[in-house]
Parts: sequence; structure tokens; C-alpha cells
Amino acid sequence: MKRGPVVAGVLAAVLVAGAAAAAVTFGGSPRTAAASPTLPPTADVVRGDLVDTVAVDGTLTFSGDRKILAGASGTVTSVARIGSVIKQGGTLFTVDRRPTVLLRGRLPLYRTLRQGVSDGPDVMQLESAMKALGYGREMTVDRHFSWATRQAVRRWQKHRGMKQTGEVDVTQVVFLPGDVRVTDTKISVGDRTAPGGQAMTVSSTRQVVHVDLDVDKQDLVRRGARVSVELPEGRKAKGRITYIGAVVKRDNPKDAGQSGTSTVEVEIELSGGKKARGQDQAPVTVTLVSERRRNVLSVPIEALLALRDGGFGVEILQPDGRRRTVSVKTGVYGGGRVQITGPGLQAGTKVTVPAA
Repeated sequence: MKRGPVVAGVLAAVLVAGAAAAAVTFGGSPRTAAASPTLPPTADVVRGDLVDTVAVDGTLTFSGDRKILAGASGTVTSVARIGSVIKQGGTLFTVDRRPTVLLRGRLPLYRTLRQGVSDGPDVMQLESAMKALGYGREMTVDRHFSWATRQAVRRWQKHRGMKQTGEVDVTQVVFLPGDVRVTDTKISVGDRTAPGGQAMTVSSTRQVVHVDLDVDKQDLVRRGARVSVELPEGRKAKGRITYIGAVVKRDNPKDAGQSGTSTVEVEIELSGGKKARGQDQAPVTVTLVSERRRNVLSVPIEALLALRDGGFGVEILQPDGRRRTVSVKTGVYGGGRVQITGPGLQAGTKVTVPAA
């Protein structure tokens, strides 16, 4: 936070207020001068944590982009719309009216699964999916593709309008760790597909804030730190930093003669269940803590006075109405307040501030 301009503006306001008061005192009638003086506005010296913050720009998005490839050749007959959420058993797209279905699993389908195939986590995740979808009542979830597994697959294929082969390959299934959100499509109805061609891009359903942070602010972030996020509709949400990139990105300037900027990627997860529903790639403001001082005395910045001999002071209003100026040392600025230390200052002490 830049202190010079703020303090200069505050002191200018204080000097104007003082000049106005002097004009009233010395220019008024004797009756006015004899009247009881009006007590000036005051603020309390407060003890507590003082936080200096920095606001940076971010983008609301979804984590974990993944490319989905077509497994079959043919004509595209349907495609999930952008923004839709596909759950286990849901259809990503169809080719020649044959669906490519999402099943849960961390291992990509790298071979055809059929009866007799053993010793594979891919078999186990297929059996887990069949069980979860209600087709594997007589099947044991293990690493062996048994006759019961084949029957479960056939029941699933019949229900989905596929050929009941009892075998599963990349033309039918895509394994992903969880539900996905369609972020982009590379195919349209009527297009011809070929095995290995990109069909779409999906992400997880976990909403995050992405920040390209200037490297000179990198010391403001650490993994696990709490931040505040202002969402597009003006709501405030709390967040937690979950990822800080190790690779510095350098942007090339658009205009000749300008130097590029270097940034690191920061990802923030919103906490408390708050989400901006339907929002993707929307701008947000992230507030980072620049400096924190715990259990310090502070006053409003407007209470600072510029002393003739240099430095700053505050004017204390005593219980009997008298005023005295105390020299102070300033520390952290934040939230419109400034940390101060000085003789005789304690929480609850009244200091004068300019009238609004």
C-alpha cells in the first residue's frame, strides 16, 4: 500500500479543517467567543490485528481440463452441449447413433476388456461402474473379467442400445475420475470422425479461481493460505490457495517497445460451498494479505498530524477536554488504519480526527 499520497491527502484535510476553526475563533463576535467550545470529532485507539491487503485480478473457471478423443469412425449423430454436466453412465457423444459413455475410473481404457482378461485395475473399475449402475448384482468386483462380468456388460449394452457383445472397448467407454463438465466441443452433428481425433474438452465440476500473478507479488501467496474473493454478482466468498505454479510464464507485449510481464499460475478453491452458478471465465477480484501485524495499536489514517520537526503525531483529547499532541511512530497501513506506537497510548484513548 502506498503511504505517501494517502498521508499527504489526510494532512491537507487536517490543515484546512484547522484553518476554518481558527477563522471562527478569531473572527467571531465576543458573544460567539464566550460560548462553550464544541468538542472535536474523535476516534478510539484500538488494539487488534492490522492487515494490509493487495487486490489482484482472477478468473472464475473449472479445474482439470481433459481432452476426449473419438474411438470410432463414422458420422456424429449427437454431442453433449457446452456447459452440461455428464455423470457416470451419461453420454458424451454418439457416432452412428452408438453412444460413447462416461464411466468412473482413473486408468484410461487402453485395451479391449472381455471374458478371461485378468490382473488389471481397468477390469476392477469397469466392474465397479457396472455395479454402481445396477447391472452387476451377481458379479464380484475384482481384477478378473468373469462370466458374471460379461453378463453384466451385456445387460448394460442392451439397455444402451448397443450390440450385446459382452466386451468393452474405446468406441463405447471413456474412463474419467468423476463427473465432468463439457467446456468445448470439436465435433458437430453431421461431422465425420476418425479414431484418435479430438471430440471435446471437459473439466471437473470443481469451481476454482485462476490467477496469473506477477512474479514480484509471488511472496504474497503460499499453498493453504486463506484469501477473499469478490464474485461477479458482488458477493464475497472465502477461498484457499491450492496450487502455485513452479514455472514462470512470460507474456510478449502487444506494442513494440514495451516489456513483457512474467507471471506464475495460482489456483484458489472456493470454500463454504459458495459457487457462482453458471459462471465460467468470469472476472473476479482476489484480495491477498500483504502484511499482518497482530495485537497492535492503530488509529484511522485521518488522525495523523504532520509535526513541525518532522514525523507524525496524534492529538489526544483528555477527559477534561484539554488536548495534547503526542509524537508517534507509524507501522503497517491497512483497511484505512495505521499502526502507531507512542508514550501514554493505550486502547480506548481518544484522538481527534477532522470533521467529515
